[in-house]
Amino acid sequence: MTEQQAVQDAPIELPPDFAQWLALREPADVAARATDLVDTVRGTLTGGTPYVVHDLGAGTGSLGRWLAPLLPGPQHWVLHDQDPDLLARARAGMPTVAADGTPVTVQTRSGDLTRLDATDLAGAALVTASALLDMLTAAEIERLVAACAGAGCPALFLISVTGTVRLTPADPLDAEIADAFNAHQRRTVGVRRLLGPDAVDACAAAFTRHGMTVRTRPSPWRLGPEQAALTGQWFTGWLDAACEQRPELVDLTREYARRRRNEANAGRLGVMVDHTDLLAVPR
Repeated sequence: MTEQQAVQDAPIELPPDFAQWLALREPADVAARATDLVDTVRGTLTGGTPYVVHDLGAGTGSLGRWLAPLLPGPQHWVLHDQDPDLLARARAGMPTVAADGTPVTVQTRSGDLTRLDATDLAGAALVTASALLDMLTAAEIERLVAACAGAGCPALFLISVTGTVRLTPADPLDAEIADAFNAHQRRTVGVRRLLGPDAVDACAAAFTRHGMTVRTRPSPWRLGPEQAALTGQWFTGWLDAACEQRPELVDLTREYARRRRNEANAGRLGVMVDHTDLLAVPR
């Protein structure tokens, strides 16, 4: 088996409480997404027959619930994920009508989305995903971009982390933990070396090489007192990943962690988590 084959055979690893995390972050994702890119997508959708939208890594269907009602015309959504339980939730929660009242239909496909090629996306009017790219390797992004380009349709990839975070009030340890977290995002899992915060730039470059026009927009989370529960969960995951990458941080951050969690629980911790939204359109 070659290294490339081994990479393709290794599934994306998700935590056991992933569905709960997706539900908690959904409102923040909705608030952050760049709606002007959707305006551009809307202008590419023509024809009276249902157009097909492939949602990659659909999870519990957050992206479809947000995007389908913003698009006009009859739609058929194909939801891709490796977890059948998540797909069942996604299908049950999808809207049934588009922006103009025309029907939205849904089907699901369970499997490894890193294996998709242009034939799997044939006939698509749009390929989309949210919070996916950072969990992929360079080879997987190249394959995904080639599949979208081969299908000849726009690709809208939303909420991709950039590695920049800002906590308020600031603390001297914030930057050190952020560096360790970003290193964790770029870690090697089995034979898969994740791109983490480098993924969106790699994706944009790949689409450009395939002759597609790329637009990007900032889509930061801005978490305040109203998002205290999400802030607390995000902080715990952020710090845990940093300490997993650099175990010496465990002792160094004990008091820091206690103080930050108290601030989060009291609604006094503000967090900005930077993301980028990307739209690639055939020329």
